[in-house]
Amino acid sequence: MEADARFKFLLESCDVRGQLVHLDQCWIDAKARTTYPANVSTLLGEAFAATALMAGTIKFDGKLTLQVRGSGDVYLLVVQITNNGELRGLARWNQEPESTVPAAAFGADARITITIETDQFAEPYQGIVPLQGSTLADAITHYFKVSEQLQTQVYFAVSDSSVSGMLLQALPPSERTVGDDDAWARATALADTLTQQELLDESVETLLHRLYHEEEVRLFESSTLAFSCSCSRERTDGMLIGLGEKEVLDIVKEQGEVSISCEFCDAHYQYDAVDVAALFKGYVGSSGNDIDTTH
Repeated sequence: MEADARFKFLLESCDVRGQLVHLDQCWIDAKARTTYPANVSTLLGEAFAATALMAGTIKFDGKLTLQVRGSGDVYLLVVQITNNGELRGLARWNQEPESTVPAAAFGADARITITIETDQFAEPYQGIVPLQGSTLADAITHYFKVSEQLQTQVYFAVSDSSVSGMLLQALPPSERTVGDDDAWARATALADTLTQQELLDESVETLLHRLYHEEEVRLFESSTLAFSCSCSRERTDGMLIGLGEKEVLDIVKEQGEVSISCEFCDAHYQYDAVDVAALFKGYVGSSGNDIDTTH
């Protein structure tokens, strides 16, 4: 499948719209700074696919954030995407969960929160629902059922080097043109035959042909996705300058250095006494102690 892209399609004979997402370099970059245990990595990969798919169902200028928070072994999962297709995200855990079942991994009290921040509105939109189901795909399906009142089905596949996802959604009644009561059941039953390996490996054309060669399918132009984070050395420089030289030097004296971590991509920025002295002399410099964040 084409790397780092989202594809939209329409099953015209079923009144069903769909999307396919495939992440390669984006997924590798997202994990580059942290060694995730296997089950945590799977959950994070599914969240990346889910976020990209959800963003493709709406039009917005800004950011969409998917967050899962609970009291289990994995206590935080957050992925954000911009309207330009730039993704970033991470997971936080106390220990590797025994499985990827949401209740087991995140705890019975876990919630899934979708936040949409746009330039048009001062207040962000936020939807919060309990995390339900035996998979994260079930939880996303439940979110759509509660918040959008639209029949939705999602599928995920995650490997060390790539992530794929597929979303099917029944068109709203006002947009339907086919009076086929069995259309949704047929579309999802065919999608259920798809294996995770096929979802990871096959091209979008091959997948759609294998699943829906007896249906009327329209495939639209793809859009590009990429890993990107807005954090930077310059931003942390500015934050330290805002704190003031005395307070920053006090931290260096107490801890030996100032260490700042991005809460979205796990990039680390470190400053020792030499870095701080250069910074407050008006030079954005480094003694080479900061972790390289370019990948």
